[in-house]
Amino acid sequence: MTATRRQILGAGALTAGAALAWPAQAAAPERPAASPAAGGTDLLRARRLRPGDTLALVSPANATYEREPLDIAVDAVQALGFKVKLGAHVRGRYGQFGGTDAQRAADINDAFADDEVAGILALAGGSGCNRIVDKLNYALIRRKPKFFGGFSDLTSLVNAIHRQTGLITFHCPVAGSEWNEFSVQHFKAVVMDAEPDLLSNPQERSGNIVPTQDRISTLRAGVARGPLVGGNLAVLSSLAGTPYFPDCQGAILFLEEVNEYIYRVDRMLSTLRLSGALDRLAGVVLGKFTNCGPGDGHFGTLTLDEVFDDYFLPLNVPVYRGALIGHIRRKFTVPVGQPAEMDALAGTVRLLSAAVT
Repeated sequence: MTATRRQILGAGALTAGAALAWPAQAAAPERPAASPAAGGTDLLRARRLRPGDTLALVSPANATYEREPLDIAVDAVQALGFKVKLGAHVRGRYGQFGGTDAQRAADINDAFADDEVAGILALAGGSGCNRIVDKLNYALIRRKPKFFGGFSDLTSLVNAIHRQTGLITFHCPVAGSEWNEFSVQHFKAVVMDAEPDLLSNPQERSGNIVPTQDRISTLRAGVARGPLVGGNLAVLSSLAGTPYFPDCQGAILFLEEVNEYIYRVDRMLSTLRLSGALDRLAGVVLGKFTNCGPGDGHFGTLTLDEVFDDYFLPLNVPVYRGALIGHIRRKFTVPVGQPAEMDALAGTVRLLSAAVT
């Protein structure tokens, strides 16, 4: 019998001590010698998700203050065809976070340890994932690779897990996202159907003679191949200089942002440039920079176009802007660490193989 949402919410929690006890403060990991694509840590792929699989919902970032958002997230994951198991602290709160650092990390570690769980999906983004990247059991994750996904603040975890273990993770909608037809189609293609998906914006004219929505802007034409790394710019730049920052050598870097003044976007990009992260990229894919403007009193500053030109044109690699990646309704599912080919003139990213087994 299929469990109701009430049964799931009442009895489906992961126990804090399930399968593996893991200390709140893990030893700091060693930096891998090289990225999987460069021949270092072996590239790991989780098995594809199948209808009827159990997904663990965890809250590694912000707390969920009301009951309804959790209900909606559970309904959405069930509508995708999965069973739901809630992390023991998914309803937790410590300040703005979904529990203490130890609790949030424990839910992730327990989900990887739990043989009943086929994959782990974040309930929501927000903030706080940087606080727990050093508390995950990466040795366990290497032994039991599973689907792990989320976006926004989850940029920390999807990149840290890939960097430390070689596991392909997924920059994808969180459980509490709007799961519209477009987002569901790309999620299922990449994660369930194991397709070498083509990430391409739809060209909708909406009654106009030319497309006016979700347009692609090519900064520098060209084709490049490399592993996909990246995510939210603010979160990614905050990892610079740590063992959890992705190996960008020969990589295709994808970036998105929301609600940041342009001068802050400029400062974050300067952090990536000064850290050397931009030096040996194969290419750059810029997603949506939603509500990123000059801000009150800052008119006359550089535009986003000018900032992107300043940082990316000198790299002499293919760059395009406008991919459906970011804090937007329709989202691609982007596998972090997956080898891909980008075409900056066409505005596409093609996965070179399946991201799951």
